[in-house]
Amino acid sequence: MKRLKLTRGLLAAAIAAAAIPLTAIPLTMPPIAARAEVLEAMKTVADAQVHYKVVLPNGFDPAKAYPGVLAFGGGPQTMNTVDTILERNFRAEAETRGYIVVAPAAPDGDLFFEDGDRIFPAFLQMILSDYKIKDGKFHIAGVSNGGSAAMHVAALNPSYFLSVTAFPGYMWQPSIAKVMAISKMCVFYYVGENDPYMWHAEMKREAAFLSAQGTVARYSVEQGQPHRIETLAGPGAARLFDGFEATAKGCSK
Repeated sequence: MKRLKLTRGLLAAAIAAAAIPLTAIPLTMPPIAARAEVLEAMKTVADAQVHYKVVLPNGFDPAKAYPGVLAFGGGPQTMNTVDTILERNFRAEAETRGYIVVAPAAPDGDLFFEDGDRIFPAFLQMILSDYKIKDGKFHIAGVSNGGSAAMHVAALNPSYFLSVTAFPGYMWQPSIAKVMAISKMCVFYYVGENDPYMWHAEMKREAAFLSAQGTVARYSVEQGQPHRIETLAGPGAARLFDGFEATAKGCSK
């Protein structure tokens, strides 16, 4: 019994020694900086179910306007291709530079340079109502099929875009009218030197035509690169964003 009393006494002493006065506890905790997020959503747009992801920048403030990018994946333009382009080409730079990147999958499997283009401009208007996009205009960019989709969608909705980037890609079903529709934007073409699909000629032709109209149009052959351009992935993705930011200097020569 004495041992029990002794144990209880030691326990009480330990609790008393460990007790922290209330005055030592801060009444407020220091603010925690908002972390970058990748949000996923599915909404009905123009009678189509659109599955998409949004990359938000570090320290995102919903009351602040950010530059925006509409990004398209290649191949079948599924959510798998959305995930791939975000991780390879867009997310890291967007988070650190302060961009909002929106990447949709093709609705009902309809590619964006085919019937998938029916969701525009309604999809853009929805994003503009959900987020503050600087000047109400986006940069648009895509890889392979996504690059051609970027050209096509920009030509159909020119008032919504500041620049268009294809890495690689060219105007789907080109016409003078369609190419002229993007002539007020900055236009960036990238193609791998060893691209087996041989898109070089069409991309070079479009860039030369635009340049002749006074457009800032750049055509870059990535040395040693195949269709999937590694020089624009990872740290190299900074070059895509350098292009976006160059539009601040104007898109006419």
